[in-house]
Amino acid sequence: MTPVKISIAAAIASLLLILIVLELIRGRRLKERYALLWLVTGIVLLVLSAWRGGLNTIAGWLGVETYPPAILFAVATLFIIIVLLHYSTVLSQLDDQSTVLAQRLALLETELARLDARGATGATGSSDGADLPSDGASA
Repeated sequence: MTPVKISIAAAIASLLLILIVLELIRGRRLKERYALLWLVTGIVLLVLSAWRGGLNTIAGWLGVETYPPAILFAVATLFIIIVLLHYSTVLSQLDDQSTVLAQRLALLETELARLDARGATGATGSSDGADLPSDGASA
């Protein structure tokens, strides 16, 4: 049977996790779509820590007979691995996007330099406006 002190400590830790994630969302330091996995983790851990009979039953199913609270740590570790995997995919996408953006920026800077160079060599030094494009309006 899971000791009451362990259940209380795990429930408090789970509530703290949920409250911290909600505060990060409220302060706009964590986007909702990324916070979802953390909230699910906190809720699952809270349910498992508060429902001692369920934790003992799950521990029995998995063959953990000597120390059922070890299931809490296994579940927490599993969720953390899932969150890390999710963040790794997001970071990979952002890395690809930043590479494309850097390439586009380099192309735009090259084009701008080419236009500036063409504009500097195309100027004759006369002030009659002959090298300015005409928009159809007369002065």
